Amino acid sequence: MEKLKSVLGFGGILTTAAIDEIALLFEKNYFKANEIIQDANKISNRVGFVENGIVRVYATDKEGLEVTKYFVRENQFFVDLESYYTSTVNKDAFQAVVNTEAFSITKETLDELSERVPNFYIFLKSITEAHLLNKIKDNDFLNYGNAKTKYLEFMSRYPSLAQNVPQHYIASYLKITPQSLSRLRNQIVKNR
Repeated sequence: MEKLKSVLGFGGILTTAAIDEIALLFEKNYFKANEIIQDANKISNRVGFVENGIVRVYATDKEGLEVTKYFVRENQFFVDLESYYTSTVNKDAFQAVVNTEAFSITKETLDELSERVPNFYIFLKSITEAHLLNKIKDNDFLNYGNAKTKYLEFMSRYPSLAQNVPQHYIASYLKITPQSLSRLRNQIVKNR
């Protein structure tokens, strides 16, 4: 819970007392590797926070194949924002990639906190903006270069993900086939 409290301290917006009060309202969850946290086609009414582990966000394409959209790392919140704010079903699913410890809180509780705790609404907007900007920055490199360039950039930016995420999820994220990624990895090892 210390990581959660640290992130709740983002920007110095909330007081220490408010952080302690809010943290107690989060529910601790444990997910085994590959366990689905939330299926697609559900309404997102909880916000999650990864204390330890990795969460994969994915959708299913028209051919029924899973496409990895991004990975949620430690110290990051996760929710399908469109579903959360509009109360419509989400298109993305959330899955633990490795054994994951997470905290979650309901939309109802967050709404109540926004009215009751000074500056909590400001905190939510600030953390949402920061999260969206980071997501754009995180995915920006996927638009440039060839498969090798993208994989090398992925390894450079996210060494922990490169070591802990199964190869087929990384390939899906990079929009290449697992076979192409395997060849790339072999080339990189040979050239070292």
